[in-house]
Amino acid sequence: MEKTLLSFGHGYSARALARRLVPQGWTVLGTTRNPDKARTLKAEGVTPILWPDGDLRGALSKASHILCSAGPEAEGDPVLALLRDQIARAAPRIQWVGYLSTTGVYGDHDGGWVDEDTALTPSTRRGQMRVEAEQAWQSIPGLPLHIFRLAGIYGPGRGPFEKVRNGTARRIIKAGQVFSRIHVDDIAQTLEASIHRPRPGAIYNLCDDDPAPPQDVIGYAAELLGLPLPDEVPFDQADLTPMARSFYAESKRVRNDLIKTELGVSLLHPDYRHGLKALLAGETA
Repeated sequence: MEKTLLSFGHGYSARALARRLVPQGWTVLGTTRNPDKARTLKAEGVTPILWPDGDLRGALSKASHILCSAGPEAEGDPVLALLRDQIARAAPRIQWVGYLSTTGVYGDHDGGWVDEDTALTPSTRRGQMRVEAEQAWQSIPGLPLHIFRLAGIYGPGRGPFEKVRNGTARRIIKAGQVFSRIHVDDIAQTLEASIHRPRPGAIYNLCDDDPAPPQDVIGYAAELLGLPLPDEVPFDQADLTPMARSFYAESKRVRNDLIKTELGVSLLHPDYRHGLKALLAGETA
């Protein structure tokens, strides 16, 4: 049977998944708001659909699998706002649906551990919007939904090297602060593993094995580049955007056991050291 993935909000993580699926003969339909990006997607073997004015209903009628990477808006999930009824009607023939959420739904745990059974207590508006979006997708009867809660994403084009090189990187120090993170290639391989082993209703945390203070990551990037250690800046003196500051409002360590035991995932980049080395090797290659 032909496999067709309809990818809503076909961005960084979804493109990494498409790079795995397209060579296997999958048809990937990806939405984008940007006509220039549509040309890039086409060059990657993805059929672009302009959002929201493209033929979304026609694309949905062809889809065997659905991935939603589109973030929620103040009014709710943008995909369901436009297509909830159509998706509900298509549910019986859809084989797999993936929704990309965030570990921000767990809120702040003062550096403590969380897993998929931890109560959802978001401490930011963005986290609360994600909880509401998860619930909206879960409310569609019969939908073979899988929720993936992503830690901080890094990968090609999204590493710390540029800021370290140009001298704008800072090691922001906040006592007890730790983040979990995940390389985009590990997101892609986990999504593919779930497609091959669907379990409707499943929820998975996507992160590596080594939650770490953000200043350690910046320091290691500088070490790899052979550059001086960026200056330390106390958190309360740091000039941060509201978005960046909101990340520091939460500190937790995220468990990833389920993707290993249930989906058989072996992380390509089990910690930030391995991941940053690979990014730098990819640059020089």
